[in-house]
Amino acid sequence: MTTQNKPASLRIVAACEQDVSLIFQFLGDLAEYEQLTKYCVTSEEQIRQAFFSPQPAAYAVLAYEGSNAVGIAVFFYTYSTFAGCRGLYLEDLYVKPEVRGKGVGRELLGYLARLGSAQGCNRMEWAVLDWNEQAIGFYQNIGARPIEGWTVYRLGKEGLDELVSDQKNDTHR
Repeated sequence: MTTQNKPASLRIVAACEQDVSLIFQFLGDLAEYEQLTKYCVTSEEQIRQAFFSPQPAAYAVLAYEGSNAVGIAVFFYTYSTFAGCRGLYLEDLYVKPEVRGKGVGRELLGYLARLGSAQGCNRMEWAVLDWNEQAIGFYQNIGARPIEGWTVYRLGKEGLDELVSDQKNDTHR
C-alpha cells in the first residue's frame, strides 16, 4: 500500500445543513463524471431531508483545502446479520479533478474508517463502475478488494411499484 502526504491545509469536516447547496453541486459533478446525469434527479430539499432530518438516511463529510471545498464522501450505516455488527457503506466519493492524486480521497476514506471504527463497524463497502479504472486502481492501492462471487442487484422505482402492486393484488385473492 502506497502512502501519500496529504496537503498541509487539508481538513475533513462533517457536513452541516448550511452545506446542502455544496452537497448538491458535488453530487451533480459526480453524476456528470460517471455519465449518469439523467439519473441524478435529487433536489436540495431532498438532500436536506435525507441528511439533516431527525433520523438521517445518509451523512456527508467534506474535504477542504484551505477554504476551498475539494471533495465529498456520502455514507450510511448497514448491519451484518452474520457478523452481528454495523458496517459503513460509502455511497459516493468525489474529489475535484484538479486535486486528484494529492491524497484527498485517501483522507476522506481514512476519516470514514476512523468514524466507522468508533461506531463499532467491522467493514466499509462500496460499489465502483467497472469502467472506472482510475478509481479501481485507487481502491486497490489502499488495500480494498472486490467481493468475489457477489453480484449487485437493484429493483428500481418501476420494479418496486410493480412488486407493491403484485402484493396488493395477491391480498385481494
